[in-house]
Amino acid sequence: MRLWIGLGILGAALVVLIATGDDGQVAGLATDQFGHMAYLGAVIVLLSAGFWHRFRDRMGENLRALLIWVGIGAVVVAGYAYKEQAREIGGGLLGALRPGTAVIGPGGEVTITRRADGDFSVFAEVNGRTEQRFAFDTGASSVVLTMESAAALGIKPAESAFRTKVSTANGTAMTAPIRLDSITIGPITERNVDAMVSQPGALSTNLLGQSFLTRLPSYEVRGDRLILRSR
Repeated sequence: MRLWIGLGILGAALVVLIATGDDGQVAGLATDQFGHMAYLGAVIVLLSAGFWHRFRDRMGENLRALLIWVGIGAVVVAGYAYKEQAREIGGGLLGALRPGTAVIGPGGEVTITRRADGDFSVFAEVNGRTEQRFAFDTGASSVVLTMESAAALGIKPAESAFRTKVSTANGTAMTAPIRLDSITIGPITERNVDAMVSQPGALSTNLLGQSFLTRLPSYEVRGDRLILRSR
Protein backbone atom coordinates (compact mmCIF):
# COMPACT_ATOMS: atom_id res chain seq x y z
CA MET A 1 0.00 0.00 0.00
CA ARG A 2 2.72 2.46 0.99
CA LEU A 3 4.59 1.64 -2.19
CA TRP A 4 1.60 2.85 -4.17
CA ILE A 5 1.37 6.02 -2.06
CA GLY A 6 5.04 6.78 -2.74
CA LEU A 7 4.60 6.20 -6.45
CA GLY A 8 1.47 8.34 -6.36
CA ILE A 9 3.41 11.24 -4.84
CA LEU A 10 6.05 11.02 -7.54
CA GLY A 11 3.41 10.74 -10.26
CA ALA A 12 1.44 13.74 -8.99
CA ALA A 13 4.64 15.78 -8.74
CA LEU A 14 5.51 14.87 -12.33
CA VAL A 15 2.08 16.01 -13.55
CA VAL A 16 2.42 19.31 -11.68
CA LEU A 17 5.89 19.93 -13.08
CA ILE A 18 4.72 19.24 -16.65
CA ALA A 19 1.81 21.63 -16.18
CA THR A 20 3.98 24.38 -14.66
CA GLY A 21 3.77 27.71 -16.40
CA ASP A 22 6.59 29.77 -17.81
CA ASP A 23 7.39 31.40 -14.49
CA GLY A 24 9.11 28.16 -13.40
CA GLN A 25 7.50 28.10 -9.95
CA VAL A 26 5.13 25.75 -8.13
CA ALA A 27 3.37 27.09 -5.02
CA GLY A 28 6.07 29.74 -4.66
CA LEU A 29 8.94 27.25 -5.03
CA ALA A 30 11.32 26.86 -7.95
CA THR A 31 10.57 23.76 -9.97
CA ASP A 32 13.80 22.05 -8.93
CA GLN A 33 13.02 22.73 -5.24
CA PHE A 34 9.50 21.35 -5.69
CA GLY A 35 10.90 18.26 -7.38
CA HIS A 36 13.36 17.65 -4.56
CA MET A 37 10.62 17.99 -1.95
CA ALA A 38 8.36 15.56 -3.78
CA TYR A 39 11.17 13.04 -4.13
CA LEU A 40 12.05 13.37 -0.44
CA GLY A 41 8.41 12.87 0.55
CA ALA A 42 8.15 9.72 -1.52
CA VAL A 43 11.37 8.30 -0.03
CA ILE A 44 10.15 8.99 3.51
CA VAL A 45 6.88 7.18 2.80
CA LEU A 46 8.69 4.17 1.31
CA LEU A 47 11.18 3.93 4.17
CA SER A 48 8.50 4.27 6.81
CA ALA A 49 6.60 1.34 5.34
CA GLY A 50 9.00 -1.26 6.72
CA PHE A 51 9.77 0.77 9.86
CA TRP A 52 6.13 1.03 10.88
CA HIS A 53 5.63 -2.73 10.92
CA ARG A 54 8.63 -3.20 13.21
CA PHE A 55 7.55 -0.26 15.38
CA ARG A 56 3.99 -1.60 15.76
CA ASP A 57 5.16 -5.04 16.97
CA ARG A 58 6.73 -3.47 20.12
CA MET A 59 4.58 -0.37 20.41
CA GLY A 60 5.01 0.43 24.13
CA GLU A 61 8.78 0.06 24.27
CA ASN A 62 9.32 1.92 21.01
CA LEU A 63 7.05 4.78 22.05
CA ARG A 64 9.03 5.26 25.26
CA ALA A 65 12.30 5.30 23.33
CA LEU A 66 10.83 7.73 20.81
CA LEU A 67 9.66 10.10 23.56
CA ILE A 68 13.10 9.99 25.20
CA TRP A 69 14.81 10.92 21.95
CA VAL A 70 12.26 13.65 21.25
CA GLY A 71 12.94 15.05 24.73
CA ILE A 72 16.71 14.95 24.17
CA GLY A 73 16.30 16.68 20.83
CA ALA A 74 14.11 19.37 22.40
CA VAL A 75 16.70 20.01 25.12
CA VAL A 76 19.50 20.26 22.55
CA VAL A 77 17.50 22.66 20.38
CA ALA A 78 16.47 24.77 23.38
CA GLY A 79 20.04 24.81 24.67
CA TYR A 80 21.31 26.07 21.33
CA ALA A 81 18.52 28.61 20.92
CA TYR A 82 19.05 30.01 24.43
CA LYS A 83 22.76 29.34 24.78
CA GLU A 84 23.56 32.84 26.04
CA GLN A 85 20.91 32.64 28.76
CA ALA A 86 22.06 29.13 29.70
CA ARG A 87 25.66 30.33 29.97
CA GLU A 88 24.60 33.19 32.25
CA ILE A 89 22.55 30.87 34.48
CA GLY A 90 25.39 28.34 34.70
CA GLY A 91 27.90 31.08 35.48
CA GLY A 92 25.63 32.50 38.17
CA LEU A 93 25.31 29.10 39.82
CA LEU A 94 29.08 28.60 39.73
CA GLY A 95 29.64 32.03 41.23
CA ALA A 96 27.18 31.31 44.03
CA LEU A 97 28.67 27.89 44.80
CA ARG A 98 32.26 29.15 44.70
CA PRO A 99 32.38 32.86 45.50
CA GLY A 100 35.43 34.45 43.95
CA THR A 101 35.16 32.55 40.69
CA ALA A 102 35.22 34.79 37.62
CA VAL A 103 31.91 34.56 35.76
CA ILE A 104 32.36 35.87 32.23
CA GLY A 105 29.62 38.05 30.80
CA PRO A 106 29.06 40.04 27.59
CA GLY A 107 32.14 41.70 26.15
CA GLY A 108 34.49 39.91 28.54
CA GLU A 109 32.93 41.54 31.61
CA VAL A 110 33.80 39.62 34.79
CA THR A 111 31.39 39.24 37.69
CA ILE A 112 32.37 38.10 41.19
CA THR A 113 29.74 37.12 43.76
CA ARG A 114 30.03 38.44 47.32
CA ARG A 115 30.89 35.91 50.02
CA ALA A 116 28.52 35.07 52.86
CA ASP A 117 30.61 37.20 55.25
CA GLY A 118 30.02 40.28 53.08
CA ASP A 119 33.49 40.58 51.53
CA PHE A 120 34.62 39.93 47.97
CA SER A 121 37.26 37.32 47.25
CA VAL A 122 38.74 37.03 43.79
CA PHE A 123 40.54 34.01 42.37
CA ALA A 124 43.36 35.14 40.09
CA GLU A 125 46.30 33.49 38.35
CA VAL A 126 49.64 35.12 39.15
CA ASN A 127 52.50 34.74 36.66
CA GLY A 128 50.47 32.09 34.85
CA ARG A 129 50.57 29.80 37.89
CA THR A 130 47.86 28.17 40.00
CA GLU A 131 44.98 30.38 41.15
CA GLN A 132 45.41 32.36 44.34
CA ARG A 133 42.72 33.98 46.44
CA PHE A 134 42.76 37.78 46.76
CA ALA A 135 40.65 40.08 48.90
CA PHE A 136 39.19 42.93 46.85
CA ASP A 137 40.57 45.98 48.67
CA THR A 138 40.19 49.45 47.18
CA GLY A 139 41.98 50.79 50.27
CA ALA A 140 45.20 48.97 49.35
CA SER A 141 47.50 51.16 47.27
CA SER A 142 49.02 48.10 45.62
CA VAL A 143 48.55 44.40 44.98
CA VAL A 144 49.98 42.68 48.05
CA LEU A 145 51.03 39.03 48.39
CA THR A 146 51.47 37.28 51.68
CA MET A 147 54.90 35.82 52.29
CA GLU A 148 53.44 32.31 51.85
CA SER A 149 51.84 33.11 48.50
CA ALA A 150 55.01 34.78 47.24
CA ALA A 151 57.10 31.78 48.28
CA ALA A 152 54.74 29.47 46.37
CA LEU A 153 55.55 31.55 43.28
CA GLY A 154 59.28 31.36 43.93
CA ILE A 155 59.47 34.97 45.14
CA LYS A 156 61.58 35.44 48.28
CA PRO A 157 62.59 39.05 49.02
CA ALA A 158 65.56 39.65 51.28
CA GLU A 159 64.80 40.77 54.82
CA SER A 160 66.34 44.17 54.11
CA ALA A 161 63.84 44.74 51.28
CA PHE A 162 60.87 45.16 53.64
CA ARG A 163 61.09 48.93 53.93
CA THR A 164 57.87 50.16 52.29
CA LYS A 165 54.64 50.82 54.14
CA VAL A 166 51.45 50.01 52.28
CA SER A 167 47.98 51.16 53.32
CA THR A 168 45.22 48.53 53.52
CA ALA A 169 41.68 48.44 54.81
CA ASN A 170 43.08 46.92 58.01
CA GLY A 171 45.87 49.45 58.53
CA THR A 172 49.48 49.48 57.31
CA ALA A 173 52.00 46.71 56.68
CA MET A 174 55.71 46.65 55.95
CA THR A 175 56.33 45.26 52.49
CA ALA A 176 58.99 44.59 49.88
CA PRO A 177 58.33 45.92 46.35
CA ILE A 178 58.26 43.43 43.45
CA ARG A 179 56.88 43.29 39.92
CA LEU A 180 54.58 40.49 38.77
CA ASP A 181 54.71 39.23 35.20
CA SER A 182 50.93 38.94 35.01
CA ILE A 183 47.68 38.80 36.92
CA THR A 184 44.77 37.06 35.21
CA ILE A 185 41.11 37.07 36.26
CA GLY A 186 38.93 35.24 33.76
CA PRO A 187 39.65 36.86 30.36
CA ILE A 188 41.30 39.91 31.95
CA THR A 189 45.11 39.87 32.02
CA GLU A 190 47.34 42.74 33.16
CA ARG A 191 51.10 42.43 32.72
CA ASN A 192 54.07 43.89 34.56
CA VAL A 193 52.01 44.77 37.61
CA ASP A 194 53.69 46.54 40.52
CA ALA A 195 53.10 44.63 43.74
CA MET A 196 54.34 44.10 47.29
CA VAL A 197 55.17 41.15 49.50
CA SER A 198 54.16 41.56 53.12
CA GLN A 199 56.25 40.47 56.08
CA PRO A 200 55.31 37.14 57.69
CA GLY A 201 52.21 37.47 59.82
CA ALA A 202 51.36 40.99 58.60
CA LEU A 203 48.46 39.84 56.40
CA SER A 204 46.27 36.73 56.35
CA THR A 205 45.35 36.98 52.68
CA ASN A 206 46.53 38.52 49.41
CA LEU A 207 45.11 41.92 48.48
CA LEU A 208 43.87 43.01 45.06
CA GLY A 209 44.71 46.69 45.30
CA GLN A 210 44.95 49.80 43.19
CA SER A 211 48.07 48.89 41.17
CA PHE A 212 45.82 46.37 39.40
CA LEU A 213 42.41 48.02 39.71
CA THR A 214 43.47 51.37 38.23
CA ARG A 215 44.55 49.61 35.05
CA LEU A 216 40.99 48.53 34.34
CA PRO A 217 38.74 50.83 32.29
CA SER A 218 36.17 50.51 35.07
CA TYR A 219 34.96 48.41 37.97
CA GLU A 220 31.98 48.68 40.28
CA VAL A 221 30.14 47.01 43.12
CA ARG A 222 26.49 46.45 42.30
CA GLY A 223 24.61 44.81 45.16
CA ASP A 224 26.22 41.42 45.80
CA ARG A 225 28.29 41.55 42.63
CA LEU A 226 31.71 42.96 41.86
CA ILE A 227 32.00 43.78 38.16
CA LEU A 228 35.40 44.17 36.47
CA ARG A 229 35.63 45.43 32.90
CA SER A 230 38.52 45.08 30.48
CA ARG A 231 37.21 47.47 27.80
